[in-house]
Amino acid sequence: MLSSIVPSSRLILPKNSNLCRHFVKHLSPYPTKRFLIPTYSSRNSTCLSRAAIPSINTASRSSPPCLSVRSASMASQSTTSVHDFTVKDARGNDVDLSMYKGKVLLIVNVASQCGLTNSNYTELSHLYEKYKDQGFEILAFPCNQFGGQEPGTNEEIMQFACTRFKAEYPIFDKVDVNGDNAAPIYKFLKSSKGGLFGDSIKWNFSKFLVDKEGHVVDRYAPTTSPLSIEKDVKKLLGVAK
Repeated sequence: MLSSIVPSSRLILPKNSNLCRHFVKHLSPYPTKRFLIPTYSSRNSTCLSRAAIPSINTASRSSPPCLSVRSASMASQSTTSVHDFTVKDARGNDVDLSMYKGKVLLIVNVASQCGLTNSNYTELSHLYEKYKDQGFEILAFPCNQFGGQEPGTNEEIMQFACTRFKAEYPIFDKVDVNGDNAAPIYKFLKSSKGGLFGDSIKWNFSKFLVDKEGHVVDRYAPTTSPLSIEKDVKKLLGVAK
């Protein structure tokens, strides 16, 4: 039937014709060289070469978008532990967090010019000194997203924490903890343990407690003092009361 109505090397299809999609779908078996699908007139028509036809047909047979979404979801589900991530230290070197397997972690987004800086840094150092030899680690991630209170370079941040507060735990590269550019480790932490008013980190010194298998077991508000969660740390460490 199509051969009887395609007598020449050019075909003009009417605007918005339902036949248009049908013809494009079945063009490649026929010997015609060019086809015009008009918009407002044949002068403004879109020209499709035969070489373009296979790509059109291929697109029509491509997997539906939901499959891509499902694949992305499955990929995210394969990340089940903090130990699955690699981050940058303050000097730009890769750090595989699997090196912390078997240790209890407290992950904190820190800042140098916050009203919570002195109390948190002081108590973090105290907590670390007390339990570092029993399998406890603090991972500090500087962040400048809250009031611009961490404006310094990584070197300046390290000097501040180590000199003023004697911080001996690792301080990593400055990161975003919210938004599209949030570090993958923080996307995982937030998805694992949402906050009281949503998943987003609310301010400097939000805290995540992670067990020896790399699972997030608790989340604490910025105003929660490090020493007040000592009992939870001891429980994960298996330390006697």
